[in-house]
Amino acid sequence: MVDFDKLPDNLPKPIDDGATDHLLGQALPAITLPATDGSELELAELKGKVVIYSYPKTSKPGEIMPEGWDQIPGARGCTPQNCSYRDNYKELQQLDVKVFGLSMQPTEEQKEMVDRVNMPFPILSDKEMKLTKALKLPTFAVAGLLLLKRFTLIIENAEIKAIHYPVFPSNSDAKWVIDYLNKLNP
Repeated sequence: MVDFDKLPDNLPKPIDDGATDHLLGQALPAITLPATDGSELELAELKGKVVIYSYPKTSKPGEIMPEGWDQIPGARGCTPQNCSYRDNYKELQQLDVKVFGLSMQPTEEQKEMVDRVNMPFPILSDKEMKLTKALKLPTFAVAGLLLLKRFTLIIENAEIKAIHYPVFPSNSDAKWVIDYLNKLNP
């Protein structure tokens, strides 16, 4: 049995293909995304510091991922990434940052993961690809699914101020954000 809370040592490392280079300095579009807490988040109205991290797809325990999932650079590690944000959430709150996860999965699927791993903040669904299309976010296709690549946006007052891409290993992402924000406020 595969333990999706842990990362194998031999995962292929994604390369920086420049797919997020155009995002720095962009304003978030006037798009509303549904969240796992039942709210709707209006992105263009976000105030203060916000982190939005993306991940391709979580699965339920026992669910089989698409063939070759572990060989796709950057695909494996969604649950460890989410759990890393969960485990570092108090420190992120102390940095006065709002945190949101993001995937193209429907909210119902995201809620399963939120409940299973006790996420303390909402996950946003871009199932309709509104944000993905508006910002030309990086994606990849596997087994008939179009999924977001793993990246993180640090946003201030609805403007993208920093980007972490590619994120590898996935469970290092929250620490990268904390280190980045601590450098801004020594």
